[in-house]
Amino acid sequence: MTNSRDNYMNWTSPDEFEWKEPHCETCKFRDKDPLVCEPFPDGKPDRVIFCDSDCPEHQVVAPLESDLSFGQLKQKVMGGIYGLVVGDALGVPVEFNSRQTLRQHPVTTMTGYGTYNQPPGTWSDDSTMTFCLMENLSELYYLRGIAEKFREWLDEAHWTPHGHVFDIGRTTLESINRYKNRVKTMEIGGRDESDNGNGSLMRILPLAYYLRNYKNGVRKFQIIHDVSALTHAHMRSQLGCSIYVELAIQLLRGAAPRAAVEAMKDTIRQRYHTPKWQRELAYYNRIMRGGMQRFEEEDIRSSGYVVHSLEAAIWCLLTSSSYEETVLKAVNLGEDTDTTAAVAGGLAGLYYGYEQIPSEWIQALARKQDIQQLIERFTKRLADNPL
Repeated sequence: MTNSRDNYMNWTSPDEFEWKEPHCETCKFRDKDPLVCEPFPDGKPDRVIFCDSDCPEHQVVAPLESDLSFGQLKQKVMGGIYGLVVGDALGVPVEFNSRQTLRQHPVTTMTGYGTYNQPPGTWSDDSTMTFCLMENLSELYYLRGIAEKFREWLDEAHWTPHGHVFDIGRTTLESINRYKNRVKTMEIGGRDESDNGNGSLMRILPLAYYLRNYKNGVRKFQIIHDVSALTHAHMRSQLGCSIYVELAIQLLRGAAPRAAVEAMKDTIRQRYHTPKWQRELAYYNRIMRGGMQRFEEEDIRSSGYVVHSLEAAIWCLLTSSSYEETVLKAVNLGEDTDTTAAVAGGLAGLYYGYEQIPSEWIQALARKQDIQQLIERFTKRLADNPL
């Protein structure tokens, strides 16, 4: 951004504004949020001054073209999905380790054993449930079909890395058991405030691809709510999934991280404007207020609470400059390491792309050939049936 005073000489009434540093034209409409451009960390000036060139953090986001080639679409799917799975696998060996422990012994590459005594490249329920959702969307979107695949995972080790289940959350387990007891599909998910773990957030990424061009906004967010509600039916979890999917769609469209967050915030505010949703949106106030990149690490929690996981993932994305930095930062926050890194890794993989994920980490993944085949099927379904 230029700092030359000469750029202001073409204004007809220069006395109308207080002298400020240059400021993006695109920011002038964001009168309800603090400014996120670096020259104004403490808030937006009263008058807007135009930059000589576009600020990369506020690039105009064009709609994703529906005629992407199969190869282009597959690369985007590979970026996000491998980004998620690699992050998950990096975090599995140190899950539940404290931040203090990881400061002394930080994760720097793919390791194994540790918490669950699993070999390097082992992913957890985060990836398993993501694959179950992808598999369903590769066939036919059907809520009870997704729930059935979750049951197959629990009872038959479907989509597990080594043929056995070694990690499952309480709310998810209770929901699958209700499904097995023939409770109605839309009533199986946990609805109590204590059911707001990150178990639906961690698996929701495939919907960003499925809904990327969806024209019916009401129906789009209802689909997100319904898929979350198969395990996590509280409004807070549903809203967290909507924030994440919308952010992922903006990254899929080519937005830089800060621009993607701003575009997401606009959409979420428009869609969730009623009082009941506003009460829940208040729990995500730090995200919706903007400027999360200015938080320090000690301000970020990395527990299994859905709000903490989403905040941590977005913070890692906004404060990093590569896929590798994003996921390692997420893992080394400690506590729910696999899910924090999976949620952050999905976003980082979308933005930086498959080619920027260290190849040795991808090669270490369990069942890599099966994952790639699923990606092929999922991409073909997306290409053959654009919404």
